[in-house]
Amino acid sequence: MPILKLGRRAVTGLPEVTKTTIFYDSELTGFGVKVTATGAQSWIVEYRPGEGGRRVAKKRLVIGTPSTLSPEKAREAAEKLLAKVKLGADPAADRGAARKAETVDELIDSFIEKHLKPKRKAGTIRLSTGYIKNHIRPAIGKKKANAVTHSDVDRLHRKIGETHSVTANRVVALIGTIYAFGLKAKVLPKGTENPAAGIEHFDERQRQRYLTEEELQRLGDALREAETTGLPQVVDEAKKSKHARKPENRFVKIDQHAAAALRLLLFTGSRLREILDLRWKEYDAGRGLLFLPDSKTGQKTVVLSAPAIAILDALPRVGLYVIAGESAGAKDETPRADLNRPWRAVRKRAGIEDVRIHDLRHSFASVGAGSDLGLPIIGRLLGHTQASTTQRYAHIAVHPAKRAADLIAGKIADAMNGK
Repeated sequence: MPILKLGRRAVTGLPEVTKTTIFYDSELTGFGVKVTATGAQSWIVEYRPGEGGRRVAKKRLVIGTPSTLSPEKAREAAEKLLAKVKLGADPAADRGAARKAETVDELIDSFIEKHLKPKRKAGTIRLSTGYIKNHIRPAIGKKKANAVTHSDVDRLHRKIGETHSVTANRVVALIGTIYAFGLKAKVLPKGTENPAAGIEHFDERQRQRYLTEEELQRLGDALREAETTGLPQVVDEAKKSKHARKPENRFVKIDQHAAAALRLLLFTGSRLREILDLRWKEYDAGRGLLFLPDSKTGQKTVVLSAPAIAILDALPRVGLYVIAGESAGAKDETPRADLNRPWRAVRKRAGIEDVRIHDLRHSFASVGAGSDLGLPIIGRLLGHTQASTTQRYAHIAVHPAKRAADLIAGKIADAMNGK
C-alpha cells in the first residue's frame, strides 16, 4: 500500500503499474489516487460508513481525475466528504441513490396510480392528466426527478404564461403536489428539493362574462337554427380541397342531446360535467329534482325549473346518461366527453365568440342577482358551500337596490319641491 504526499510533482511522477494500484496520501487518511494498468488516474476517497470500525466494510468514491481536478482541489473535496462521513453521511450511498432516482415520468406514473386516481374526483383526474400530458411530460418528463431545478420549472411556468397564465399557475401547483407526494411516499431520495417551491404565480384576474338579454335571444335563435335547418358553414374559398362540402351541404347541424345540454346549462346554472355525467336514475321527475351523487362540492340537489323539466321529459332515453354520447346503449357506456364543437358553432352564429361554456353558469346567476332573488338563494341553486363564492354576483344585485333608492329619493325630492 504505497503512501506518499500527493502533490502535483508526486502525481505526475507516479510509476507505471501492472495492476490497479491506489497511492494513498500521507496527510489525509482515506484520500488517494487510483492508477490502472493502462495509466488512467482518478482521485478517490475511502471511508467506513456509520460508526466505522474494522467490522464495517470500506466504501470508495471517485471524485475526479488529475486531468480535470488539481491535487489541491481534490484534497479540498475529499476533506469535505470525510467531514460529512464523521457526521453520519454516506456519500457513496447517496450517489448510488441519485443514479437510481426515478425520472419525472416514473414519478408521475407512481403519483397517478397511488394518489391521483384513488383519492381525487373524476374532474380533477381529467384536468391533472391533461396538464401532465400537454405540459409536464414534454418539458421535464425524461429528466431525473431529483435533477429538476427551480429554474426548469420557472422556465416552464413563464413559457406557458405567455398565452395562458392560469394554466401556467395550475401546472406549477401540480408539479409541487407531485414532488410532495414523492417525498412523503419516499419515492424520491431523502433531501430532494421541491423545484416548484417559491415560484411566484401570475396574477389571476377573475373573468366575469354575462350574457345580456339581447345575446340570450341571439343564442336561442342560433340553437333553434342549429338543431333544425343547420348553421351555415363558413368556408374559406381560398383553400381548395377535393373533400370540400358542396354548396348545398355547407350546413352544420347539432344533435338533440347537444342542444339539450346547452339549454340545461343555462336553465340550471350547473357545471358542464354535472350535466354531461348526469344519469337518468338521478332525475326525479315527480319532484322536479336532480340528485347528483358527486359534484365538485360533494352531493348536490338541483332544483329544476319548468323549462329544464320540459327539456328532460322531451329527450329520448337511449342509454344510462341523459346526454347521450357515442357509446350510448353499449355495455361499457361512457358519458359524452365535451360540447366543444357544437358550442363553437352555435356561439359563432350568435355573435358571442368570447363566451365560454362556463359563462352560461355565470349568466344564470347574474339573472337571479339582477332579479333581486338574494345571494343566499342563488348560492343554494348553484350548489355553493361558501357564501363568499356567491358574493362575486353582489354588484349585479345593486340594480334592484338602485331602483328602490331612486323611488325613495324621488319622493323626497318631490316633497322638497312642493309636489
